[in-house]
Amino acid sequence: MPNRKRLVFILIILIGLSLIAGIFDYQPFWSKFSSFRPWRLGLDLVGGSFLVYEIDLGQISGLDRESVVKGLRDVIEKRVNLFGVSEPKVYTETVRGRNRLVVELAGIKDVNQAIEEIGATPFLDFREVVVEETPSETEEDTATVTFVPTDLTGRYIKGAQLTFDQITRQPQIFLEFNKEGAKIFEEVTARNVGNPLCIFLDNEIRSFEDDCPIVQGKISGGSAQITGRFTIEEARQIVERFNAGALPAPIKLVNQQTVSADFGKDSLERAVTAGFLGTVVVIFFMILYYRRLGLFAAVALLMYIALTLAVFKIIPITLTLAGIAGVILSIGMAVDANILVFERTKEELKKGLSKAAAIEEGFRRAWTSIRDSNISTMITSAVLYYFTSSFVQGFALALFIGVVVSMFSAITITRTLLRVFLRNA
Repeated sequence: MPNRKRLVFILIILIGLSLIAGIFDYQPFWSKFSSFRPWRLGLDLVGGSFLVYEIDLGQISGLDRESVVKGLRDVIEKRVNLFGVSEPKVYTETVRGRNRLVVELAGIKDVNQAIEEIGATPFLDFREVVVEETPSETEEDTATVTFVPTDLTGRYIKGAQLTFDQITRQPQIFLEFNKEGAKIFEEVTARNVGNPLCIFLDNEIRSFEDDCPIVQGKISGGSAQITGRFTIEEARQIVERFNAGALPAPIKLVNQQTVSADFGKDSLERAVTAGFLGTVVVIFFMILYYRRLGLFAAVALLMYIALTLAVFKIIPITLTLAGIAGVILSIGMAVDANILVFERTKEELKKGLSKAAAIEEGFRRAWTSIRDSNISTMITSAVLYYFTSSFVQGFALALFIGVVVSMFSAITITRTLLRVFLRNA
């Protein structure tokens, strides 16, 4: 067993860390001095909107779909961040074979503006023109024009600039493609020399006088121009959206849910109250049943709560109702580890060992059970996090972190307290 001075030193450090964590956790007090690391709360606690978009991958080859979906998520996330939404959360999911993009906007006041900004991000693509002569009942054949999409879309745009035609002074949009896009653009123009190549923006032709430009030759260098009936303001807005990120695939809003701020505040107050009452009941039970040992367990539990909440705030992790439920459940598991230790200790005391020896033996015998049960919970939490949706993920992540800290609490904090205060009892 470590000497007493070393144990006291470790205990002082643990208590000091817990006190600092407690002050750090108490947001109303801390916020008077600094806004450093405020709590991140989900939209079910502070209100906001939950938007679900369906992704149209009909024009994307199977091999490219994964990268397109990932690129779309990145573009929308960047887009949402630009208009100042508080702590947005953007992720993709597959429901019954359909790819969806989910946008959680916590604390947003004008959801209609958010929807407009997200949906307004332009989808650009270049299309080849195929003219087919079809027989008709009259003497002249009828020409059918078909626009065939190419692989060149807005996902390859590196940047955009607003320019003006030197003769007409009409606003134009100058596009620069990345390395991969430049190669595709060169290939597309090479096979369409002498033929029109149409530029579509949000499925509408954007060419001067609605006439697609004729490709005069293979174009290298990865740049193109969009000319059309733009006002200066329209052209500037399109350029801003391209620079924020052009959509690599079209999206359609299919579901919208809004949580009021008052409802979120009420849910938060109820969750905090439930956690507080649950902790008080657990502490009361531990002291009533285990007496002095239970008192040490109660102190260790309070230190555990302070450290766990500090971890959530430092990382930081967005807390939702499900996440708070995971934290409360982990509190019960932290107490469960102490119960295993105390029961083993009581068995050793019945054998005639001293309290100090019984405590050491109790920890030794209980460790394997604590380790195995907590690792099993951690594995389950990891599986839930990686194979479920956002709601369950919040619960799984909170539970995983809580279990990790609870193992530290049971093995380090509780053990140190007992070693210092019950050493010679």
